[in-house]
Amino acid sequence: MSIEIGSKVKGKVTGITHFGAFIELPSGETGLIHISEIADSYVKDVNEFLKVNDMITVKVINVEKDGKIGLSLKKAQEKPVEHTPKERPQKSTRRQSNESFDDKLNKFLKDSEERLSTLRKSTDSKRGGRGARRG
Repeated sequence: MSIEIGSKVKGKVTGITHFGAFIELPSGETGLIHISEIADSYVKDVNEFLKVNDMITVKVINVEKDGKIGLSLKKAQEKPVEHTPKERPQKSTRRQSNESFDDKLNKFLKDSEERLSTLRKSTDSKRGGRGARRG
């Protein structure tokens, strides 16, 4: 039996490490479930989720050329499908305006130039201003 990416297979946990769990597949090959593919929540210790000799269903997520098989426990579990995506509520502080983009850009440039000129005046006076003597 060849292992196909995307297929779900049953396997037996043969070993647990700090980075994941090794699973023996029905074909006799061994795959690895990385710790990040065990559950949707944070997994601190693999032993909290799996034990050696557990029979589990996993999904094949990759098969490398050197024969390594990547498995996922969390992707093998059926999740309820959300029928309608929730719309983001509009912020009440956002104003709907009828200004064109050019009008908004011109207003922004004018405000920006005013702020920069105020900033320049303030920093020039602290540095001695224009034409101040040096030395």
